[in-house]
Amino acid sequence: MNSQKSTTATAWPAHETVARPWRQRQRGGTRADRVLSEVIAHVPPLIAERTVIPTPETVLVGERALVAAARSDARSRGRSAALGRFMVRCESVASSKIERIAPSTESLARAMAGQNASTEALSVVAAMEAIHTLLLRAGRSGRIALADIIDAHAALMRRDADLGDRAWAGRFRAEQNWLGGSDFSPRGAVYVPPPPDFVPGLMEDLIRFVNRDDVPVLAQAAIAHAQFESIHPFTDGNGRIGRALIGALLQRRGVTLHATLPVASGLGALRSGYFDALAAYRRGETDPLTQIIVAAITVAADEAGETFSRLAALPARWRGVIDARPDTPGGRICDYVCDQTTLMVSDLEALTGVRADTRDAVVEALERAGTLREVGGRRGERIWVVTDVIDELNDLESRIHAALSAGGPTYPR
Repeated sequence: MNSQKSTTATAWPAHETVARPWRQRQRGGTRADRVLSEVIAHVPPLIAERTVIPTPETVLVGERALVAAARSDARSRGRSAALGRFMVRCESVASSKIERIAPSTESLARAMAGQNASTEALSVVAAMEAIHTLLLRAGRSGRIALADIIDAHAALMRRDADLGDRAWAGRFRAEQNWLGGSDFSPRGAVYVPPPPDFVPGLMEDLIRFVNRDDVPVLAQAAIAHAQFESIHPFTDGNGRIGRALIGALLQRRGVTLHATLPVASGLGALRSGYFDALAAYRRGETDPLTQIIVAAITVAADEAGETFSRLAALPARWRGVIDARPDTPGGRICDYVCDQTTLMVSDLEALTGVRADTRDAVVEALERAGTLREVGGRRGERIWVVTDVIDELNDLESRIHAALSAGGPTYPR
């Protein structure tokens, strides 16, 4: 493997290759799959002590992104708990979409309420837990530990529909994996990660890198993400955990203090360029991915700040619908509903000082206004989605996509 040394971003070492014997272990595929006897795997460089010097252009757009992130984070103060949950939901939904996992709003609401839901919805809820785990620990401790990544992966995969992948939840892979090509062998693969015996050492090295404070933060986030994806340490879930690592690093470095940014929405908008930039990293280029992540952060921060303002205005609008003052039980219900995407009767029952008849009348009025929409439930438990909140979060993703698809001001074309 590569020895440690200082380097500039334009001289980052390319991945090395290593040949390993290969024998097909599952039936199927073509004769070419069955006779394949050798696999060429790629081994990323050790990076824990490497010096990172981004290009001047990347430094400039990176400064603008940090200003946008700070401005957005400041706008989330006062409602950081609710807005933090909303942004984790956005990040989970967008990151899952990159993996072609896209449940309906109704199914996701039922999954969030702990009721019967689609496999895809349960997967997105598991991703929320994984992202929350990483962000919370990074923010509280100011460090990212290997155990944090492993625990996040366990949260993501421990109820996965694939029993094989579920068995490896929170554990490094023990076999060779690959991306693209045949389903039965690495034949024709787009990329073959390092052999499994390289994974523990590479992950320890990555953890040292993400906990450094002498690296420009956005370049650090991009390199850490690319390095993780190159290692591909797990049997499944690598993309979602790797993108969660970006948010955790921003939290650790103090870029976001109150609510994470929906960076995955930006990466989803730039999906083709994003995957091309990950491939460029394997060739020794760090700036392409750094610039894409900078663009995603800048646009996500600007649009998230707008969403925070729009959400803050909802309770007053709802109080007008039900003709309630802020200091009344109806007003308190409106404030509470604005902090939710999914609502259950048991949630409202926990509100002190609100009579059942008042609660029912307010819910009925909000249903008539289209603010609440019932999506079913079981054992007598009613479940609603808060449509105004959901619509705003969906619009946030759409605005991010539109800005970046149109060639946002910071995305290099």
